[in-house]
Order: sequence, then C-alpha cells, then structure tokens
Amino acid sequence: MAPRWAPPAGLVLLMLLLTPATVRGDKPLRGGPSGAGAELEASSAVFPLYGDVYPHGLYYVAMNIGNPPRPYFLDVDTGSDLTWLQCDAPCISCNKVPHPLYRPTKSKLVPCVDQLCASLHGGLTGRHKCDSPHQQCDYEIRYADQGSSIGVLVNDSFAVRLANTSVVHPSLAFGCGYDQHVGSSSDVAPTDGVLGLGSGSISLLSQLSQHGITKNVVGHCLSLRGGGFLFFGDDLVPYSRATWTPMARSAFRNYYSPGSASLYFGGRSLGVRSMEVVFDSGSSFTYFAAQPYQTLVTALKGELSRTLKEVSDPSLPLCWKGKKPFKTVLDVKKEFKSLVLSFANGKKALMEIPPENYLIVTKYGNACLGILNGSEVGLKDLNILGDVTMQDQMVIYDNERGQIGWIRAPCDRIPKFGSSALL
Repeated sequence: MAPRWAPPAGLVLLMLLLTPATVRGDKPLRGGPSGAGAELEASSAVFPLYGDVYPHGLYYVAMNIGNPPRPYFLDVDTGSDLTWLQCDAPCISCNKVPHPLYRPTKSKLVPCVDQLCASLHGGLTGRHKCDSPHQQCDYEIRYADQGSSIGVLVNDSFAVRLANTSVVHPSLAFGCGYDQHVGSSSDVAPTDGVLGLGSGSISLLSQLSQHGITKNVVGHCLSLRGGGFLFFGDDLVPYSRATWTPMARSAFRNYYSPGSASLYFGGRSLGVRSMEVVFDSGSSFTYFAAQPYQTLVTALKGELSRTLKEVSDPSLPLCWKGKKPFKTVLDVKKEFKSLVLSFANGKKALMEIPPENYLIVTKYGNACLGILNGSEVGLKDLNILGDVTMQDQMVIYDNERGQIGWIRAPCDRIPKFGSSALL
C-alpha cells in the first residue's frame, strides 16, 4: 500500500497490461573474491530509515541505484512486491521528486519472455502473453485512492553494503514509472518511488535471495520519534525472544499475514468476529473492517475520562482534546487502555497495542485515533496493521521459515552487526 505523497487510502490493486518483460544476464553470485569455487554465503544488510507517521506520513530509505550509483528515496512497502522509480523514459506525467529522474537505457529493458515478468503478470492477473521475444515488460499499477503508475520493467545495479563491510552491486529488476497520477503534481513528493518488499518473486528481497546475497528475511524497526532501520537477512533476528506466528496465505495477494485474530480492549474481548490481519509498512495508519472498527470506537468512548472532549480536527476523523494541548502521545496515554490481538495461528501469539501505537497527537494538540474504518476506503473485510501500530517494535518477515515475528525494541538506534539490536 504505497505510494503516499497523497493521503494513504486503501489497498494497492496492481493491474498489469498484457505487454511484459525481464532478462537477467547475470547469474546468482557465486564464488569468493576471485569468482572461483564455493558458493557465496548469504550475509545481511542494514539501512537507516527516515520519516515518521505524523506529520510526514511515511518511512523511507535511501537506495543507491545505477552505474555510477545515484541516491533515490523509496517508500518502504511490505504490502506490495514491485519496486519502482519515477523515471524519464521519457516522462509523460511525473511528480516533482527529491532527486533527478532515473533515466534508463534501452539495454536495461527487461523483455516479456523473462521469468520475472511472467511471475509479475501471472501472479497478479493470471495472464501473461508475449507477442514478440523482443517485447518489453509493461505494467500498470492502480491504487484504491484512484492513483496510478504506468511503466516498464528494467534492471540496473543496486549498491548494497553487507555486514562484512563489502559492497555488492547486483543487477535487480524494478519498475521505471513514466506516467504517474498520484497526489498533487505541483507538490514535491517526499520519495522518488516505492521499495516493494512483499513475498512475490519480483520483490527486491526475493531477488537478493535468488542472487545468494541475503536470506529471504526482511525486518523493520520504526521509531516513535521518527526514523528507524530496515534490514535484509537474518543476522539481527532475535529468534529466541521474539513472538512468532506462522505466515498465513492471505486472500489479498502477497500480503504478509499472521492469519486471523481476536480483538481485546482493556483485557476483555470485544466480541467481534475473527479478523483477517495483514502487516503493511506502506500504510501510515491501521485500518479495521467496519464491525471491529465501530465496536472499538464504542468501547473507547465508553471508557473515556471526563477530562477529554471529542473535537473536530482536520488531521483525522476521531479526535479528543484535553484541558490543555497535548505535546506527545505520552501526555495522554494514561487516559486510554491497550488493545491486544490474539492470533489463533501462533499458539496464542499476542500482540499488545498500547495507546502510543494507536493514537496520534496532531499539530493542534489533540489526540486522534490512528485506526481508521477500512470499509470507507474499499478494504472490505481486510484489517491492515500500519506504521502507527508497528512503531517501536522490530517486525520480522521470515520467508525462509514461513513465519512473522515481533518484539519491542529501541528503534531509534541503528544496531551494529555482532551486537543485539534490542539492548
């Protein structure tokens, strides 16, 4: 669920044109420095994150792409597979972005006959057809908020610094978006594109794993104070201390899902039917389906202190003011109770959601509910845990073992390899 230079609004719906492509001239990296012999041992990489839930509305990473490498800001999105940049191919319609538009060359185009193109198209529409072996891999991305991007699949080198301090430059496939209709074209977008980290084979994470560079594991730690870190590989994963639940097959494409959950508020069940939950770092806010949302709002209002009054705030639909303006969520958290999601899939795996993980204090000094009604943006019965709920937690998507984990962590400190990220 991204991009977010418009207010986030719903599920990403990827619809591909019937003209596709991706050719990988390079093989998965093998051998040592001399290129001979043994298979390269998978390593890990860690990247600082920038941004916040409010007021910026996203977390993003800087990636160096091309030869010579040039920096681009990418919205970190575990809710979609395709990484893409706004680019000059030439550009028909592009937003103003932080860096000069990426410029592809004809030699970088991925052909329709490439397997990644077939996977991209087949996984999303079930249709993949090549009229010519030289045909390029075109795609169209449509978002539930009516935003869209049309582009072509290309491949180019990504500079990735690994835990052993070496830098690798694998050639990876990504989208070159030349016709965007997202947000306001007059405003400068905070990012140059999207970093798709879903479980599909076109995902950058999957491609790095196929190259033998990192294991198919990704994690993020979003700081409540802004910033945080992102990592590929499993060197930072606290396997023995995290809460784990098996990945469930989501009915909503390649979303990471821990399966169905029951909802509790203040230690008691809210009595709503089982909720299908997915994790999505490409969504600033959390979205509940209509029934759990309305039940939660009723419970919240029934427990409110008399010192809080409901107030209109342009930032979010449901807000409260106190006797004096709030400066941070910590000023108001004692007035609210924690939520808990109990996942049936993980032997009663619990995720506690304290008030700071579902409230936002706006520039007007009000406390607003960061959980929204997903049915109002076309999400139907899907429940999305967005950035606000994942703050100050390390969240791990382990595609190697087919599990999702989480643990409270100080996300404002970027860990060093060989030391614990949780100290």
